[in-house]
Amino acid sequence: MNSSLRVTIQSILLFAATVLFCITAALSLSPLFYIAAAAVFLIINIIPCLSRTLSGKLLAEQGGADLLCSFLVLLPCYTVFAPAAAAVMPEMSGVGFWINVLIIYVSELIVFWNGIIRVYVTSSMLGTRWRIIGILCGMIPVANIIVLLHILRIARSELSMERRRIINNKEREKQNVCRTKYPIVLVHGVFFRDLEKFNYWGRIPAELEKNGAQLFYGNQQSSLDVKSSAEEIAEKIRKIIEKTGCEKVNIIAHSKGGLDSRYAVSCLGMDKYVASLTTINTPHRGCEFADWLFEKAPEALKNGIANKYNTAFRLLGDTSPDFLGAVSDLTASSCRKLNEIMPDSSNVYYQSVGSKINKAAASIFPLNFSHMIASYFDGPNDGLVSVSSAKWGSNFTYLESKSPDGVSHADVIDLMRHDKPDLDIREFYVQLVSGLRERGF
Repeated sequence: MNSSLRVTIQSILLFAATVLFCITAALSLSPLFYIAAAAVFLIINIIPCLSRTLSGKLLAEQGGADLLCSFLVLLPCYTVFAPAAAAVMPEMSGVGFWINVLIIYVSELIVFWNGIIRVYVTSSMLGTRWRIIGILCGMIPVANIIVLLHILRIARSELSMERRRIINNKEREKQNVCRTKYPIVLVHGVFFRDLEKFNYWGRIPAELEKNGAQLFYGNQQSSLDVKSSAEEIAEKIRKIIEKTGCEKVNIIAHSKGGLDSRYAVSCLGMDKYVASLTTINTPHRGCEFADWLFEKAPEALKNGIANKYNTAFRLLGDTSPDFLGAVSDLTASSCRKLNEIMPDSSNVYYQSVGSKINKAAASIFPLNFSHMIASYFDGPNDGLVSVSSAKWGSNFTYLESKSPDGVSHADVIDLMRHDKPDLDIREFYVQLVSGLRERGF
């Protein structure tokens, strides 16, 4: 059943239930009519939507969007019904009129709050900003309707994207489009770890596995210099090959993880065991603003931040975190030196991905702040890494979105689990890995 027909039927039933309640109250009819009206009203509010495609969170969001649509459809209907009923039936005028108004008001209130709570709790595309705007404009006439229509548009767009993804996955279920010849190793960037309960790569791994990918993680410590991180990644690759007998792996590495992986390939002999290296928003040429920060920041400040960070991450499992070592290797001056000793291997296929933030104010903290500094020194960037610095290898993919925030350093790995109307980041990775499969990797 399409969305318009579903909302139409739902609205008719809600309207009929409310009208029956009003008439029963005005004419003092049998309590059975109250029970019938209440039953219909409650069932629709509890189960507003049934779907063969959607389930769980998405089904709840679809139900919420349908209820909000019904709320908007019923507003003019109820506005006409109350005075029309009072004009036709004497029992529904005077005190009866205000009883009707109260019943209508309560029923619309229930439908609205049921719908908006469902959407607020389940939508990932809505974002914090529109949630706040919705709350602030809730009691402002006209503005509240305009904002509600925008919230509905976002929810509908998200549901449409999710429905397409589910259908795509079902249609290609037996194709295993992400079943590459060699397993995939996801390598995280600086200041994070691959945690079981909060995956660094967001919803991407689950989507890849649905399509047949065999995944492993670099799981190197959160902050080491490039050489030390590369040694941990090299050891991880050896263990994967020993465990699976796979001969080689495909690496997909984000941010500093790309530099770590390149070092492992070029300087630690991993070119024998790596078929391809895909870097995601990696500062291959470093960050000029990092040089400036290192030069201007007082030693006491740098050491103080480093000590606090290192202490915190020792508690989280790092054995030898080195904040300053990791950050210094991200400077442009350090990357120039690294690039001299990390030539590309002819045995490995290199490709890269880059993106940029459109408006700093629309992006998440602290990337909105660092974006302005990076723009001054490095040009268009994702909040940390410039587009020009991210380019590496024989193939470069520029990820873009027309949304105000663009595509940030966090967005490219789905860190915030936040969708964009014109960019399906999970499907992008499916196509990325599928492309490796087609190349024979």
